[in-house]
This record gives sequence, structure tokens and C-alpha cells, in this order.
Amino acid sequence: MPTLTYAHWRDVPEKAWRWPNFSAAEIACRGTGAIKINTEAMDRLQALRDRLGKPLIVRSAYRSPEHNRAVGGAPASKHMQATAFDIAMSNHDPATFEAAARAVGFLGFGYYPRSGFMHIDLGPARSWGDPFPVRAVPFAPELPPAREVLSESRTLRGGGAAGAATVGAAGVEVLQDVLAETQSTIQPLVPYLDTLRWVLIAIALIGIAVTIHARLDDWKRGQR
Repeated sequence: MPTLTYAHWRDVPEKAWRWPNFSAAEIACRGTGAIKINTEAMDRLQALRDRLGKPLIVRSAYRSPEHNRAVGGAPASKHMQATAFDIAMSNHDPATFEAAARAVGFLGFGYYPRSGFMHIDLGPARSWGDPFPVRAVPFAPELPPAREVLSESRTLRGGGAAGAATVGAAGVEVLQDVLAETQSTIQPLVPYLDTLRWVLIAIALIGIAVTIHARLDDWKRGQR
């Protein structure tokens, strides 16, 4: 199994990295930054990613001997050979993940349900730990977000009402001033315009209250 070793993951030439869904940084040792690349293991990891069709969150890949000791790894851990990966199960159904990992050629499996990850390596064939509990429903299908219709937005409605009423009240006040200076038969309408202005001001205040309530409610729901 061809293996490439570099003092730091930044030293890996771009042309030597052929696994599009992973970076050298996430495969490198978390303690030292050094990296050992087992090409067969990486090919199988990429095949697993392709088979599952969703991201693999790598919790641990290569470990330098000193870092392996620091985290309490097994003395002969496959992580030091760059043939093992610890993958988070937060976005995978463990049963589906394990079946896919076996299908692409991984042989060693370690179950860590309390820590939320599964260890996979190239073998020999073995397993340890308590299996993950069976989930009644693995994961709901990912649906595209529903298109938001602005005309149905409470924030837009409240803000629109407040704006329209404010403009209307200002217009009524101007008209009231104009009519007050005229000598015509429509002058008796001036007191009624004053009432209309106050009605529009009240509508504006209600619109502002609706807008504030909608924003607070959306914030509480985590929509903003």
C-alpha cells in the first residue's frame, strides 16, 4: 500500500492530493500537523463518500506516535499507519454507514455511540464496542426550503400599513391646512379631516405594533 509522509500537511503538493471531498488538513495529525497518506485507505474513504452521497466528518485520521499516546490510543493503532478514520455519526444512520463502509472494503469497526463516532480501518476484520442503537427513522429526507411569499409576510404587511397610513395622515394634514385658508362651501369638512388624520395615525401605530410583534415572534422561532 503506497504511503506518503510529510512533516506538515501544508507540505503536501497539490498534484499529490486526488481526493476532492477531503483536505490534507482534516487527514493530518491533530496534535502535530504531520501527515501520512495511505493512498489505498484514502481511495476507499473517497469511495465511501461517493457511495453515501453526503459529507463525512472526520474526527481523527492519521496520528503521530506521540499524539496517539497523548490521546490514549492503542499501542498498535491503525491511525499511526494512516489506515484508520473516526467518522462522526451526526449526519449518518450508523447501520447505513457501516453497510456502505463494508461494501467499499473497510474491515475493522469500532463503535463509540456515547462519543458519536464510528472507527473504520482496513483490517484485519474485527469489531469492538457497543453497537449504535437502531434508529426508528434514520433521517428525514432533505427538502428544498419553501419559497417565501412576501405578500404573506406579517412583517411586510405591518410595515406597509404603517407606511401608507403615515403618508395618508401627512397628506390629510396638508389638505386640512389648505382648506382652512379657503372661503368655500367645503370649509365645514375641515373638522372631519382632523378626525380622519387621527384615524390614519392610529392605523400607522397599529401597523408598527404588528411589525414589531412579527419580528419578535420570528426571532423566538429562530427564523431570523
